[in-house]
Amino acid sequence: MTHIEVRVARAEDREAVLAFCQDTWDWGDYIDMVWEEWLNDPQGQLLVASVDGVPVALSHMQMLTETDAWLEGLRVHPDYRRQGLAKALNDALLVEAMRRGATYARLAIHAENQRSIEITERNFWRRAGGFILYSAPAVATTSEAQERTQLATPADLEEIIDYLNMSNIFPSVGGLYYVDYRGYSISDALLQKHIEEQHVYLLRRWDRLDGLAIAEPATRRKGLSLGYIDGTAIESISLIAYDLRHRAADLQMENVLAYAPDLVLVRDAFDGVEYSGEDAPYYCYERSLL
Repeated sequence: MTHIEVRVARAEDREAVLAFCQDTWDWGDYIDMVWEEWLNDPQGQLLVASVDGVPVALSHMQMLTETDAWLEGLRVHPDYRRQGLAKALNDALLVEAMRRGATYARLAIHAENQRSIEITERNFWRRAGGFILYSAPAVATTSEAQERTQLATPADLEEIIDYLNMSNIFPSVGGLYYVDYRGYSISDALLQKHIEEQHVYLLRRWDRLDGLAIAEPATRRKGLSLGYIDGTAIESISLIAYDLRHRAADLQMENVLAYAPDLVLVRDAFDGVEYSGEDAPYYCYERSLL
C-alpha cells in the first residue's frame, strides 16, 4: 500500500526534488537557486510530500510580517499530479502559518495555470488583484528629460497615505507591493521603511501629488524593481514609469523590472514609454486565517 507523508524538507531531499523540477519551464526552474535559502529560512518552512519515502512535491511558506504569510514554489512530480498532494502541502503550510500568528495568507499564480487557479478558488482563496511583468532598459538622464520624480521624505508620509486612500488603483491591486514575486501589504510601516530607504518616488504637478511609485534594487538581478505605481491619469503613470528608467541609470542599474498593476490604464501607460510586457498576468490570491 502506498504511503504518503507531508513533512519538513531535509537536506538529503535536494537531489530528488530538483530532478522533478528541472523541466518546470522551457528554461528549467529556480528551485535550485533558492533551495538552501528556503531550507534554512527561520521565517518560514519548506515542506515536501513523499510517496514511499521519496519526495514528489514541495512548497514553501514565509512569514513576510508578523501577520502575513506568503506561499510559493509549489511543485508536484508529473507522475503524481491530481492526487491531492498540492492541497495537502498548502493545508499543512496554512496550519504552520497560523501557528506563527498569521491572519492572512497570500500566493501568486500565473493566469495560464488554470488547474492551479481552479484548485485555489475551490479552497476558499479570494482573488485580491494581479500584476503583469514589464521591463525596460535604463536610460541616461539628459538636460531635456521630462518632468522628474522626487524622493519622498518622512514629512510626506501623511500625504501619501491620504493619496492612497483616495486611489482607484490601490484597492484594485489589493493594496500590495511586489518584490521578488512576493506581495507585501502596503501598511504605514512599510511606507515609512521605504521612505527612509529612499525607495518612494513622488510626482508633483500643479502643486499637488499626482502619482507615486515604490521601487528598490532587485536582489537577484542588476536592476530596479518597481513594485507599486499609481497615478491620477495615464500621463502621470507614464511620466513616473519613464523617469524610473532615468533613476535606474543614475543608480548604475541595467534596467527596470516592473510588477505593474493588471489594469488597462497602467498597461497603456507602460506600452507608451517603451516597456516590454508579458502576454499574461499573475493573479494574487489571499485567504483569511481568522
